[in-house]
Amino acid sequence: MKFNKYPPFAIVSAMQEELAAVLALMQGQQKQTIAGRDFWLGQLHGRAVIVVLSRIGKVAAATTATILIERFGVHSLVFTGVAGGLHPSAQVGDVVVATEFLHHDMDASPLFPKFEVPLTGVSRFAADTALSRELARAVGCALPQVRLHRGLMVSGDRFVSTTAESRAIQAVLPDALAVEMEGAAIAQVCLDYGVAFAAVRTISDRADDEAHGDFVQFIKTTASPYSTAIVAALLGSDQTLI
Repeated sequence: MKFNKYPPFAIVSAMQEELAAVLALMQGQQKQTIAGRDFWLGQLHGRAVIVVLSRIGKVAAATTATILIERFGVHSLVFTGVAGGLHPSAQVGDVVVATEFLHHDMDASPLFPKFEVPLTGVSRFAADTALSRELARAVGCALPQVRLHRGLMVSGDRFVSTTAESRAIQAVLPDALAVEMEGAAIAQVCLDYGVAFAAVRTISDRADDEAHGDFVQFIKTTASPYSTAIVAALLGSDQTLI
């Protein structure tokens, strides 16, 4: 499939269960396998898109984002999936649209300030303002009954699943809404390339001692339908940024 009119828009998730419902709606699917990942090219709601499973973790996410930009020339990426709630206001079933991303496990001190990515001068990577705003609008349209939050999302190569670790992150990053394992890495890659990035996450747990619950079942019954509805509302928009 050739994208002659405009570069494609990418939808990325970390787990197959998060992506399955979106893939089921794609038309004219063509698959390209690169670096062990299946990149599905096709159309959703009349828009040319690429849908891909990044796999879990920051390195996997960064690899996927780089391929999307270098091989396919994407101009914008949206990550959709689940996260653990950190802030007291971010409860299970709520949705978070990120305005900023930060690596909560980055610490090259004393050479650089804690959380700052060395040689960049950046600790907080901003989501694309226009794309993030449009994503929040899509959440409101698709899921008016769901509580929406906007703010800081933090990432690390660890599934935060103890109350002690959750509280430790909250103590140093009190404005962090949610924790996950990919967003900051993609945001860093997109900053390097000047590509728009935004992310939406459904809160699946509170990143505490109870976070070991039926995670996959929650994705299938709640997070995946949410993602599908949000993507539909986003791509159904008349905005030219997508």
